[in-house]
Amino acid sequence: MSGAATVGKTASTAAEPRVGDALASLEALGSAAVREGMARYGIVASRAFGVGVGEIRRLAKASGRDQALAEALWHTGWYEARLLAVFVADPTKVTPELMDRWAADFENWADCDTACFDLFDRTRHAFAAVDRWAGDPREFVRRAAFALLASLALHDKKCEDGPFRERLALIEAAADDPRNFVKKGVSWALRAIGRRKSAALQGEARRLAERLAGSGDRTARWIGKDALRDFDKAAAARG
Repeated sequence: MSGAATVGKTASTAAEPRVGDALASLEALGSAAVREGMARYGIVASRAFGVGVGEIRRLAKASGRDQALAEALWHTGWYEARLLAVFVADPTKVTPELMDRWAADFENWADCDTACFDLFDRTRHAFAAVDRWAGDPREFVRRAAFALLASLALHDKKCEDGPFRERLALIEAAADDPRNFVKKGVSWALRAIGRRKSAALQGEARRLAERLAGSGDRTARWIGKDALRDFDKAAAARG
């Protein structure tokens, strides 16, 4: 990290004047211990201050929704600024083009999952983004497809079965991708769909998991068995 001079330079090139203040706050909160913790959890970022997510959420709460600020923060390239951008962005103003641009910038599972779990799944473009990204060759864009599908399954309680049933095929098609963050994203999506309250959807997700668990492909087997363990755990908890 190059210090306040670099922060000031970054802020001066941003469209939103408040970016400078936000970056200065993040720098003041940063610590080497948090950066080391990020590395232990596989969060690799080209530029990071080392600020915990709780502190970033606190800054976001103080700021409120501000789409212009969100876009300017994302443009800085700082890991924590991008998480802050997710928390202050307005879901009603997020476009498919912005989603694609931000997805192309994902550097790690944390910025990917945070964007999907805390912003993208609240937009009306979410399912279409899943469809666009599911076959993308870039690791974190493809992960985003399934992290977003999982987020929708977890958060959209009113959605009918159809949109999730239709996308089980995307899960099956991606189940042979051995890249660590993709396969975990695919498993997450399957497990989240299988935990919906719909008995019919639970059955379809389980049948897919069983099919994958019996696959000749090592990654598909891992995903299937991971999902089955989760479904069995949920069934035992229900009694």
